[in-house]
Amino acid sequence: MTDLKQTTSLVTPRRGFFARVAGVVALGATAFIPTEPRAETEAEDGPDWPGKLTGRHKQLVDGYSINEGFPLAFVLNFLTPNKSATGVIILRHEAFPLALNHAMWEKYKIGESEKINDPETKAVAVKNPYFEPKPGALRNDNIAIDKLLARGTVFGACNLALRAHARRLSKNVGVTPEEAAKEFAANVIPGITVIPSGVWGVNRAQEAGCTYCTGG
Repeated sequence: MTDLKQTTSLVTPRRGFFARVAGVVALGATAFIPTEPRAETEAEDGPDWPGKLTGRHKQLVDGYSINEGFPLAFVLNFLTPNKSATGVIILRHEAFPLALNHAMWEKYKIGESEKINDPETKAVAVKNPYFEPKPGALRNDNIAIDKLLARGTVFGACNLALRAHARRLSKNVGVTPEEAAKEFAANVIPGITVIPSGVWGVNRAQEAGCTYCTGG
């Protein structure tokens, strides 16, 4: 009788233990059942940029400084020998001002503040020197932003850089950084998309199939 009682007392806890394990496993399995993504997930991930790129060959130029216009030249150098190609360029960090129109360059004294010269005049830039330049002003007329846009080049401009430049340049016209940022956003060159950040754009362009080229 004593042996039977001991056996029974051993079996009962074991049964209870395995029941508890089974319950935990079932709970865990339930916790990891895939669910439908929330409707707002795509919105939280930012805009659909650069979109579907149709060229057979696709390359991103990461422009983080103006570098005498070389980021734009690198895009052209990629497009020229390829019959089917799409170029993507991100204007971030020190290169962001290239995304702004002439009015912003003049009003906020971008050339003077950022120490940027105009290749045409050889003096401090009072307009965006790489947008709608006079023929012959640049090393190659076709590196102009308007000409690259016309060729289907996809441009992105970093919003973090936009706000950083707005903070620095707002004092030139006596407005708040918030007011300057709002005015910058409203005066980005048509065809250029403001994206959450430059590094975000590098990721999205590569996910869309682009190889990477540093623009300097």
